[in-house]
Amino acid sequence: MQLTADGKLKHFLTTEGIPPLLLEEILDRAEQFVSLPGKAQVKAPLLRGKTVMNLFFENSTRTRTTFELAAKRLSADLVNLDIRNSATSKGESLLDTIRNIEAMGCDMFVVRHSSSSAAHFIAKYCAPHISVINAGDGRHAHPTQAMLDMLTIRQHKPDFTPLKIAIVGDIKHSRVARSEIHALNTLCAGEIRVIAPITLMPNGIEDMGVKVYTNMEEGLKDLDVVIMLRLQHERMNTAQLPSVREYYARYGLTEERLKLAKPDAIVMHPGPVNRGVEIDSRVADGSQSVILQQVTNGVAVRMAVMSMAIASQASLAKEKGAS
Repeated sequence: MQLTADGKLKHFLTTEGIPPLLLEEILDRAEQFVSLPGKAQVKAPLLRGKTVMNLFFENSTRTRTTFELAAKRLSADLVNLDIRNSATSKGESLLDTIRNIEAMGCDMFVVRHSSSSAAHFIAKYCAPHISVINAGDGRHAHPTQAMLDMLTIRQHKPDFTPLKIAIVGDIKHSRVARSEIHALNTLCAGEIRVIAPITLMPNGIEDMGVKVYTNMEEGLKDLDVVIMLRLQHERMNTAQLPSVREYYARYGLTEERLKLAKPDAIVMHPGPVNRGVEIDSRVADGSQSVILQQVTNGVAVRMAVMSMAIASQASLAKEKGAS
């Protein structure tokens, strides 16, 4: 569903199953869009005359803002639909909502939804000329977050094959973790670890090609990259966790624990950061942290994905016109 007949990106719904060369192409394209600090922003005309609809059925600040910036820097016309005040809150079906938005004339949907595979559903039933970008769906996938993380890693560690990378935190409920594991496997990362309490570790996660650790100290040894996950507030003080204090005591990334990783290891976090819960402030703001670089790369990756999807649609339109 994600690719055209000739292997170009039509939709971006998940990192699972995307060919390695196409993932590399996304990273290469994103690198061209990375903004240098202090440099004036220059708009690219790649989406000029195209209309992008931000359909956020679930609250988000960082992801939505970076998609907005990406669309504007590509010269697109952008519409943010306030779903909370739309017909869906009055009982209209998701498909009816999509049909009505299509009738207004648009070229791309950026979709965030609390239900897993909602973006796949929309991609399946939307008009053929529309591209769908998944901005996060349930516990399933967050592909652009995974790709901005891959870009950040590549900027510091260009060769993935020797790297030892750990994802730490609520693996069980994390769409980010799933998307990152698929991307890291595709890019041939040397060793992928997941570190979490047993209550936050999904059954059968080993089948995704990862090594499982429930002890933070053991899992951090000799790492090149540490990716911390946000602990969602609804998970705090539940049966899945005895207490936030105990979670930080056992799984919080402190300066002492970070010393177990390699001296040049980088620290990442998809944000927003719960300081003193997943990570110590001295680590989040320290010299090994690349968290703000991830945010910068988020705009570039989303520009890359959006421009590639629109280009594939334009290519299909030309083929149909020629026939």
